[in-house]
Amino acid sequence: MLHFADSLTFSGRKVVAARAALPFPALSGSSLPDALSAHQEVPWKLLSSWKEQKVSSCFAQSVVLRGMCQEKATRSPLHGCESPEQVLQQYCHTQFPGAFSTAHVLQQPCHTRPPFPQFFSPLLTRRGFLLDRAQGFSSAGVESIPVLAALQSCPGLHWLLSGLCRELRARRWSSFCTAGLEQDDFQEALEEITTLAQCYETGFGADGSEDEADSD
Repeated sequence: MLHFADSLTFSGRKVVAARAALPFPALSGSSLPDALSAHQEVPWKLLSSWKEQKVSSCFAQSVVLRGMCQEKATRSPLHGCESPEQVLQQYCHTQFPGAFSTAHVLQQPCHTRPPFPQFFSPLLTRRGFLLDRAQGFSSAGVESIPVLAALQSCPGLHWLLSGLCRELRARRWSSFCTAGLEQDDFQEALEEITTLAQCYETGFGADGSEDEADSD
């Protein structure tokens, strides 16, 4: 994972954000182009306890979609693509223009049989696709789901890393001292995180909101 993250970072950046739509919201029987075209914004969420502001740009990303197919598509801008990877690549380019993106589509879904946590809505089929109304069996019957996931090097990490620095500075020094951390080492680590956060600062105004896409 470390080497994979390194392949998505440059210009002093070292951190990537993990996101996922679990399951990827797609209607039962929909094709890959139809399912992607239905989402004006990418439906994934940040896999972190930090509350993220809306981010519509990134520097680099690797995106994987599992459990979807391309057949029986209606006419859409994605319909002319020759392969599932091209469909996803074009969708990523539309959502994040100018970003370096790699896209992979796997037919095999994510299996959710026990002991996988059964927290699914009754609006899902056994294969994890959406229904117009609740089905007759328990959500425990969901056996697999389509999943959209990504690792991103994006401007939103500036906010996350800056928030980490603020939280660390707000804590009592004694809590770190009892763990054997020297104050000089602590200050040096804070400076490194602050410098790292500045590497993601492009595209953010003084209020921390995104105002323009990165020019890299």
